[in-house]
Amino acid sequence: GCRAKGPRAQLLRLVIDDGRLRVDPRAVAPGRGAWIHPDPACLELAERRRAFGRALRTSEPLDVAPVCERISSRGNLDEDGASTHERPARSAATTTD
Repeated sequence: GCRAKGPRAQLLRLVIDDGRLRVDPRAVAPGRGAWIHPDPACLELAERRRAFGRALRTSEPLDVAPVCERISSRGNLDEDGASTHERPARSAATTTD
């Protein structure tokens, strides 16, 4: 995808299951996985770059339509309405005396 790093909670793991690309929502499926932001633009970029074939070590063409539908139906906004792709990682709060 965009190759930007982020916390695991903000990423979506994709795996190949029976020759099909699918979402692994709990990130527990066996085998290799590819991590992307749950953002249609990130998915489109990964597809254009052919990143899934490299990350998942397959030369077979992969249909990303079901994953795109899942991402679109889920949305890519958090509770605050900010894009999860653009939201910086939260840091620990600091206090001063």
